[in-house]
Amino acid sequence: MEELARVYAESLFGVAKEKGDLDEVQAQLAQFTDALEGNRELAVFFFSPYFSSKEKLDGLAKAVEAANPEFLNFLELLIEKHRMPAIFRIRKNFDDLWKKENDRIEVTVTSAIELDPSVAQEVAGAVEKQTGKKVDLTSRVDDSIIGGLVLQVGNMVLDSSIRNNLEKLRQSVAQAG
Repeated sequence: MEELARVYAESLFGVAKEKGDLDEVQAQLAQFTDALEGNRELAVFFFSPYFSSKEKLDGLAKAVEAANPEFLNFLELLIEKHRMPAIFRIRKNFDDLWKKENDRIEVTVTSAIELDPSVAQEVAGAVEKQTGKKVDLTSRVDDSIIGGLVLQVGNMVLDSSIRNNLEKLRQSVAQAG
């Protein structure tokens, strides 16, 4: 199923890029999948094998207005091929392609207390300077880290939390004893 989602995402991405509609399609895909996540009845309707493709296409026409024509064609194709349940994985793959195309990277900074917005922006600026990419920053609070920061940049983690330092100290003492 993951390979299928990747192929569909790459196809949609290629068409959107060719037409110059990448940002619009990315936003509409996000809006559509968010609507499915937020409305169980809508998701059941589009994912259920009990409704015919015709019923789903009629429902799509009522649910989605003024959509990008390529995106609408894409949704119709998913319905006709009974691939709508892959829409969430397709979105993830599409978003990954979009971020790569736009030189964006996800960064999560975790702290024991809410960070001042200027500190968060300073962290984002430092990561942008180091990576040369635009940063999509998410700030989280986790009081179990006691203090310091845990910075996740893409799939790399830099843990300078007090909890982590205490754990390293505990391991050193255990090895020495």
